[in-house]
Amino acid sequence: MKNLFLLFALVASTFTFAQESINWMSIEEAEAAAKENPKKIVIDVYTDWCGWCKKMDKDTFKNEKIAAYVNENYYAVKFNAEQKDSIVFQGHTFKFVAQGKRGYHELAAALLNGKMSYPHMVYLDEELKMIQPIPGYMAPAQFEEVIKFIGSDSYKKTPFDDYKKTFVSEL
Repeated sequence: MKNLFLLFALVASTFTFAQESINWMSIEEAEAAAKENPKKIVIDVYTDWCGWCKKMDKDTFKNEKIAAYVNENYYAVKFNAEQKDSIVFQGHTFKFVAQGKRGYHELAAALLNGKMSYPHMVYLDEELKMIQPIPGYMAPAQFEEVIKFIGSDSYKKTPFDDYKKTFVSEL
């Protein structure tokens, strides 16, 4: 019985380590990587106090199939909209702006077109041009639709509502 428990523990720990997770990077790392090997970029704009951001981290981004698709088709960036460090992106320096108790980062304001809500997913094409910012929490199935719609370039020729009618989830 003891050996059976040890075997189970070994298999469970191997499975845990084998799970795929999203390879998050900074916006500067993603910009450099996209210059070397062009890929779309998906940016998770979040804050430390955002409950829905934490739920998306736990439920959506931990999904193994979501992680595998994101890693294959995108450079994934986690960006704290209230971080204090200056960032140079596309030749511009973006800074933190103090405002009340918190403040905001100029890059977050630029990416979100001034609509500061969290979580917010921002999609850039291979040339770092804005495709679409999408606000709000997305469950794994919703997020899968969006990342595949954009990742497959369907957004260039098909309205999202039409795409959804024929979409088949792999989750």
